Amino acid sequence: MSVHDREADREADLEAGRDAEPARTAPRRRHPFRRVLLVLLGLVLVLALAAGAFVWNLGRTFDARRQVTEDAFPDESGRPAAGSAQDRGTTVLLLGADSLPGGRADVGVEGVRADTIMLVHVPEDGGEAYVVSVLRDTWVPIPGVGEAKINAALDLGGVPLMVATVEDLVGTRVDQVAEVDFAGFQALTDALGGVTIDVPQDFVSNEGMTFERGPEHMDGERALEFVRERKAFEDGDFQRVENQRSYVQAVLERLLGPQPLLNPVRLHSVVSDFTPYLTVSEGLDSAWIAGRAPDLVGLSAGDLQMSTAPDRGLGVSPDGQSVVLPDLEAMAGIGTAITADDLGRYLATLSPDDQ
Repeated sequence: MSVHDREADREADLEAGRDAEPARTAPRRRHPFRRVLLVLLGLVLVLALAAGAFVWNLGRTFDARRQVTEDAFPDESGRPAAGSAQDRGTTVLLLGADSLPGGRADVGVEGVRADTIMLVHVPEDGGEAYVVSVLRDTWVPIPGVGEAKINAALDLGGVPLMVATVEDLVGTRVDQVAEVDFAGFQALTDALGGVTIDVPQDFVSNEGMTFERGPEHMDGERALEFVRERKAFEDGDFQRVENQRSYVQAVLERLLGPQPLLNPVRLHSVVSDFTPYLTVSEGLDSAWIAGRAPDLVGLSAGDLQMSTAPDRGLGVSPDGQSVVLPDLEAMAGIGTAITADDLGRYLATLSPDDQ
């Protein structure tokens, strides 16, 4: 429309008595709440993307820095079948040693021995976890070898023989294996900024460190000495296993507390510093861990039940070694309870002497 046309229309409007001024429109209603929601949504999206990138980066760090044992399991023909009743939930065999295959100098052991043996089980419904410690001097049948201390299986046949020994002993399938160099305890502790452990009694370690009964906040060096010591105790490995469990509990309380989870730098340091001391079965990668995450949502240190595999006390092996005599029937009951998805109740029924 031309300028002249618009002027003509205006004059016509005036002649018709209509208001020459354009009608005032009602002011547009503002929506401050909607705007706040949009801003919050944007912030959440940014944070989610940042968290996703951070978690993705953590996964890449874990996968790149871990060591992998490609042949961690024995032949399938002799194992509890995958997906069977003996394969309920998730079961991980955790091994701690001063010397690992390919490895670092050992301290106080001959060959490659598993000084810490723990079976970690998470039920199908998640929400809790169980850790069953097996004393390293437990005298057990080792497939293809005969009877020996259980920690010798790692030296005699590597990780596959250790897995086979535990699976035969307990009667459940091991899904993944993780070996931790004892030096990894030191790196993990320092990355967390130390852990607080309740020392059970006064003692002086083999390396001359003095520990006093009561809570102590330990750095990596002292925590490593604490979990390694056994000669200072009258009941040797029995107390060492208790101390190792106390350490695991302290680490979980620290890890699941607000500080590491809300501190990306520290959390990345934990993964980066600890992972090089970790040797895992091939399938134990960041994707596998992420797949287990729904079962662990809301898990706290208090949801972790820790016990020792039942035994019949100390004894002497046929070749004169001081050994721990296993309660083979009660140990087989652990696998039966896992099959029945009833491990918590079963462990609770064991007498204190069996735990």
